[in-house]
Amino acid sequence: MDAAEFRRRGKEMVDYVADYLENIEKRQVYPDVEPGYLRSLIPEEAPLEAESYEDVVKDIERVIMPGVTHWHSPYFYAYFPTAHSFPAMLADMLCGAIGCIGFSWAASPACTELETVMLDWLGKMLKLPEDFLAGTEGSGGGVIQGTASEATLIALLAARSKIVKLIQTDHPDRSETDIISKLVAYSSDQAHSSVERAGLIGGVRMKKIPTDSKFSVRGAALQKVLEEDRAAGLIPFFFCATLGTTPSCAFDCITELGPICNAEKIWMHIDAAYAGSAFICPEFRPLLNGIEFADSFNFNPHKWLLVNFDCSAMWVKKRSDIIGAFKIEPLYLKHDHQESGNQSHWQIPLGRRFRSLKMWFVFRMYGLKGLQAYIRKHVGLAKEFESLVKADQRFEISADVVLGLVCFRLKGSNELNEILLKRINSARKIHLVPCQLAGKFVLRFAVCARTTESRHVREAWSHISHLASELLQELQMGDLYYVCCPHGLTFTLLLQFFLLFIVKMYVCIVFYLFHFHSFVHSCCIFMKQNQILSIISLSFLKALFLTQHSCCDEISHQHSLTAIVPK
Repeated sequence: MDAAEFRRRGKEMVDYVADYLENIEKRQVYPDVEPGYLRSLIPEEAPLEAESYEDVVKDIERVIMPGVTHWHSPYFYAYFPTAHSFPAMLADMLCGAIGCIGFSWAASPACTELETVMLDWLGKMLKLPEDFLAGTEGSGGGVIQGTASEATLIALLAARSKIVKLIQTDHPDRSETDIISKLVAYSSDQAHSSVERAGLIGGVRMKKIPTDSKFSVRGAALQKVLEEDRAAGLIPFFFCATLGTTPSCAFDCITELGPICNAEKIWMHIDAAYAGSAFICPEFRPLLNGIEFADSFNFNPHKWLLVNFDCSAMWVKKRSDIIGAFKIEPLYLKHDHQESGNQSHWQIPLGRRFRSLKMWFVFRMYGLKGLQAYIRKHVGLAKEFESLVKADQRFEISADVVLGLVCFRLKGSNELNEILLKRINSARKIHLVPCQLAGKFVLRFAVCARTTESRHVREAWSHISHLASELLQELQMGDLYYVCCPHGLTFTLLLQFFLLFIVKMYVCIVFYLFHFHSFVHSCCIFMKQNQILSIISLSFLKALFLTQHSCCDEISHQHSLTAIVPK
């Protein structure tokens, strides 16, 4: 493909993408395929000779689209949103064209510098403390990670490196292995699974702090565990607070937790992967109060700020803490401007894409007001859905609705809600995922797509309500018992099975006794006709009769026949 064909094909692909997104709500939101579907649709090996662009494009609809979950459909309400906008897509195209690997300033000055400036722009939108901004001479700063999972891992490893160095400064005789074996990290019991994984990768214990009735970690709960662990000879060193938990969008109380972490010399990292985007709105900024106590902070513009995946923003107060943990400079990576900053020291991989281009395009083409309006629209749609749920007495809200997530369920058992969710997703008109809150099976409704409007939310609720009505109607004869008894359905099915088993056994016994009766009658007739065998036969019948009927009475030969054979 030369430049001329690229121009032509590029325009065709833009048209295809535009048509796909304009008509995405007409597509089934969740694919109707089974695992392994794709392998049978494509050859076992790559082609030896080149194929045409037309052939490749034809296979998009034949091979790819049947297995796509349409995350940007207005009927997709699962997980959390993944951001999406035309300016970001154009920037991604430019990023791919430039194709730089920006591991250092020398590798691509624009890639390094634009990222630093964009993180300062975004930090100012959030009204972060100056300590987190790079500016021209600041000690802190921001960097783009691939995901919040990476950011949490980086923060934990930096905290581990820092505490080991501090302890070894005071106790040179202590080995790194010995110190790490005593380290303990903490998080909410509602924290994302990636936090626990960071502990596994970092080789340290990770303890979950119990949350309150609002699914939030409070200061007293953390303080209690810290005291217990220090008394046991352990070394607390890291706490990951969550603002906007994955199950229910709950917020840990960092105004209580922060002072404790600072006093105990514990690194406090804040994971606001989803909720962080909302903090650009003044009405939601109070949710970030306490940020001044944090050592690092992260959220994902690629979730809710119209910047396509991947783009996870991370800030630290002291970038030397991060760089000190990861800095390795072989001769082949050194250059004349080492002091200008190498962002590869802020991450695990060496290579870096030019991801800040997406932020630059989106921030300029939407503006702060446009981004705020987008956030507020989603929150408004979530509130609308909440009002629809509250208006139906069969349902209940399971957690406070703060941003764009609504947690709800049918009143009653977990099994009932599991069945409802299965029917919702099996219909494939909308897509939801569940969570567990206080031992209850809960449905999550997250406003995700950029194109979601009020009519889509109302259609979704109408669909959910209709399926709930069908389900409850099917259970009408036993729904009260079922709702009151958490294991009602299981018990009912077991009872049905047991009764059916009893009936079958009864039929078998009657059938057996009937044929046994006929068999004995025939034997008696035979014995009357064959006196020679009568003694042996009657002895056999008596033994068989006593065995089958557990009759151990001493009875006479004549009485036995009278009892068994009808007259």
